[in-house]
Amino acid sequence: MIRAVLLDLAGVVYDGDTPIAGAVAAVERLRKARLPLRFVSNTTRSPRHRIIAQLAAMGVEVRDEELLTPARAALEWLRGHDLQPHLLVHPNLEAEFTGLEGGKSRAVVVGDAGEAFDYASLNRAFRELVAGADFLALATNRSFKDADGELSLDAGAFVAALEFASGRSPVVLGKPSPDFFLAALGDLNCPAADAVMVGDDAESDVAGALSAGLGTGLLVRTGKYRPGDETRFDPPPTALVDDLAAATDWILKARRSETDSGDAL
Repeated sequence: MIRAVLLDLAGVVYDGDTPIAGAVAAVERLRKARLPLRFVSNTTRSPRHRIIAQLAAMGVEVRDEELLTPARAALEWLRGHDLQPHLLVHPNLEAEFTGLEGGKSRAVVVGDAGEAFDYASLNRAFRELVAGADFLALATNRSFKDADGELSLDAGAFVAALEFASGRSPVVLGKPSPDFFLAALGDLNCPAADAVMVGDDAESDVAGALSAGLGTGLLVRTGKYRPGDETRFDPPPTALVDDLAAATDWILKARRSETDSGDAL
């Protein structure tokens, strides 16, 4: 039984500052069907308040507890381990980590730093790791759809470089970490098998969700999707659909079928 839906944001709900055709109405249809929603984004360039404001400007109202980002997961992890961060993140995200200066030791936190990725910043992070700092990766995505419509390097390439150089493996806090998906369902009283993930990244969004135990993973052809992505990773998507509107059609149809089957019994 489908009881909750997890939605990626960039490439599923919007591209840049523009909602994808039909996406806003699709979110409303899911809400009217009384399906609990969680918006699970691997974005590490924007703070939470900006993401929520951006969605509101598009006509999508999202409560704070409905949005899960790697930065929020990292804050909880750092507080729980009493660590202060050495940040290698986008400048827009740095303010999210204020108030953690008094930790007993340090942790390198790597996100999509954009233009801030350079030899000096990577070498400083490398030296922290060699000195014994913990290693946190906000995400390990290979690429993202950039403002010019083309794919650009995401944080995963730089995480891999530090992992290779230091011989240290990071704790991954965003997708495809199973803990990230399960945390999104944590307050919904929804078994993972009854949840659907909708994303444009066949690896991090869809295969990651299915590997975490979610019952359904829908891959959309919008955002960073490229033809053939559906065959490149295991587990493969439950279904390949055109966009969030089509994913919503799929979810609501599957839910009606489940209800009808239950009535027949």
